[in-house]
Amino acid sequence: MEESHAILIRRNRWSETSWIVTWLTRDHGKISTMARGARRASSPHAGKLDLFYKAEISYAVSRKSPLHTLRELHVVEPFDASATSCANVFVAGYFAELTDLITQPGDPVEPVYDLLDRAIGFLRARPASVRALEHFESELCRLSGIHHSLASLETYCGRIPASRQMALDLLRK
Repeated sequence: MEESHAILIRRNRWSETSWIVTWLTRDHGKISTMARGARRASSPHAGKLDLFYKAEISYAVSRKSPLHTLRELHVVEPFDASATSCANVFVAGYFAELTDLITQPGDPVEPVYDLLDRAIGFLRARPASVRALEHFESELCRLSGIHHSLASLETYCGRIPASRQMALDLLRK
């Protein structure tokens, strides 16, 4: 059983009752967990698996697959999308998607975790801005050892997420 602080960066429906959840963890990097039965109202995970939530998680490591089993989670800081602007949600989505692209499963990336944690915390408390978006990109490039330019980022990641342009369009209104 492994434990770590984690930020939920992606959630995919697996079945009528289960999610596959991708986390960026402080200690173990990016991991994916199966949250069996979490879509049921009676599940202990119900309402706790939302995007950008910061949590303490424990999971059973799979020996045969990169998909582990989520056992327990305690939400430390929720991200209340209804209490923030649409632009903040889009920017948070872009940050999560870019972090997902730039990190490898199981590769410890504590500085990247800390950057994403600070960025999501900023978006919980303040309005998103173009400057904040560009600062996140710049810091992520620095931590990854690449020159900060959109072209360098695109080369490193393979693509720039479409959510970047959507977030910029909302910020420039």
